[in-house]
Amino acid sequence: MSVIQISNLTKRFGKFKALDGVNLEVNKGEVFGFIGPNGAGKSTTIRVLLGILKATEGSAQIFGKDVWEDAVEIHKHIAYVPGDVNLWPNLTGGEVIDLFVKLRGGNNRNRREELIKRFNLDPSKKCRTYSKGNRQKVALVAAFSSDADLYILDEPTSGLDPLMEQVFQECVLEAKQAGKSVLLSSHILSEVEKLCDRVGIIRQGQIIETGSLNELRHLTRTNLLVETKTPITGLQELNGIHKVEEKEHALSFQVDGEELDAVIKHISQFGIVKLESAPPTLEDLFMRHYEGKDQTEAGAGGKS
Repeated sequence: MSVIQISNLTKRFGKFKALDGVNLEVNKGEVFGFIGPNGAGKSTTIRVLLGILKATEGSAQIFGKDVWEDAVEIHKHIAYVPGDVNLWPNLTGGEVIDLFVKLRGGNNRNRREELIKRFNLDPSKKCRTYSKGNRQKVALVAAFSSDADLYILDEPTSGLDPLMEQVFQECVLEAKQAGKSVLLSSHILSEVEKLCDRVGIIRQGQIIETGSLNELRHLTRTNLLVETKTPITGLQELNGIHKVEEKEHALSFQVDGEELDAVIKHISQFGIVKLESAPPTLEDLFMRHYEGKDQTEAGAGGKS
């Protein structure tokens, strides 16, 4: 069952096309990673989903309802955390958390107290005294204290230290185990890799790849470190070989998945002494999509 359904979504700002025919689906009970560089269209997509921006063309639905027409009804069942949280300066963190939770009709005091403790937040301080990281904590505690069906998280760990990032990841996995859905927009690929069932990569307003990590890994390269009895020759002539480097008595290189069998057969004739293989990471996949691209094109623009 689809919780989010986006079909052929286009958003123009004057002549600039921020989103260009985006198609995206997030299913019930899954964590969906939404990745891409700044300026790619992640936040624009999220603002359309939240009913803040109206799409130029195409459609977007949450829980089967139109995100623009039924925004008020949809917001009763979603929790949103932006990458840069602005709070009321004269309210305390605890007061802001209570306000957000009440807006969503929740009143789970135990959950609120537990999360405040886990995120190591002092709720008695005025919001104007909080650092960026503490403002993020207030938004995260408020979001995970409410009984939302869908969490929309746009760079939510911005400003958090590694310990708090770990707590955040635990909260996402707990939400998933409770059958909730999560749309996680992030440029921290390790975070996406740990949490997400499927990912969508957006570039210049277009979805260029989507699928589970296992499906996408067919497109990535395996990292090999090989030590042989005699020096390997003819490696560069083989198909699917990349980034060959000499490291002491060994060779380090990357191999396209479909060429791995032929490459192993070739290097085995030189007497393999040591062979280390590392699976491709999401970062490998992500960077591969941007290899050879003009850097200004790949990373242009401010926050998307």
